[in-house]
Amino acid sequence: MNNSIKLIAVDMDGTLLRSDKTVDPRTAEDIQTAAEHGIHTVYCTGRGLAEMQDTFRVLPMIRWAVCNSGGVVYDRTGDRIIFRNGVGQPYIQQIVELASRYRAMPHFLTDRESVVSADDITHMADFHMGIYQPMFEQITRRAADMTMEAALQTSVAKINIYFRSAEDRQAAFDTLKQLPLQVSLSENTTLEMTAPGTNKGTGLERLAEHLSLPLSQIAAVGDNYNDVEMLKTAGLSFAMGNAIDEIKSMCAHVTADNDHNGVGEAIRTILGL
Repeated sequence: MNNSIKLIAVDMDGTLLRSDKTVDPRTAEDIQTAAEHGIHTVYCTGRGLAEMQDTFRVLPMIRWAVCNSGGVVYDRTGDRIIFRNGVGQPYIQQIVELASRYRAMPHFLTDRESVVSADDITHMADFHMGIYQPMFEQITRRAADMTMEAALQTSVAKINIYFRSAEDRQAAFDTLKQLPLQVSLSENTTLEMTAPGTNKGTGLERLAEHLSLPLSQIAAVGDNYNDVEMLKTAGLSFAMGNAIDEIKSMCAHVTADNDHNGVGEAIRTILGL
């Protein structure tokens, strides 16, 4: 057993969740076993709170969440946000204007809401996000006009843009990286925007400070570009078997993929089981 690890930060999509966006019962059992050994699991995800409610019910033993890619740190037990930092005006409007230029789908993740265009949600497969459409239909607030919605928002914890192609995403990325924002790639054709210097790593640092826990006592498990800072921040890093090569090359360990309980394997490695 690695006696120094007290906290395990896990990404959700591509990591904690299987390809069908469910939690493997074996993973839930391993998370519970870790908790019984005094090692607690926390979410460290690009998802916002509105998108996490089903998983909260499946994994009631997990108290803390670094969500919105570090824009929000949340205490589920107290239902309170202990830290937040958001993208402000005029960048919100600039991001929506850029999405419109590429006929892409902008998505606002505020502290508590998930907001998308009423038109876009009807054809998410066009943006390579069809697997998420049932969830979006259930939990999002649908705006008639995202440009008008952007004008109403003074601060958004995280903004996603879902593109029709990887080429469009790259062209938009080249524009957005000139702005004072944190811009990350995720999924196949998605860009994530958070406030300057705000990412999963800084969110994990905020939680560690709140818990008075050294970063050396935190492990992290991830699979994609938006997990880089989280994995660098943690004292021990695990890449999923389905992770991109860049993530595998930077991590101390590579586990099974997300359809074969890779998170559970990481937990059992830490526990020495």
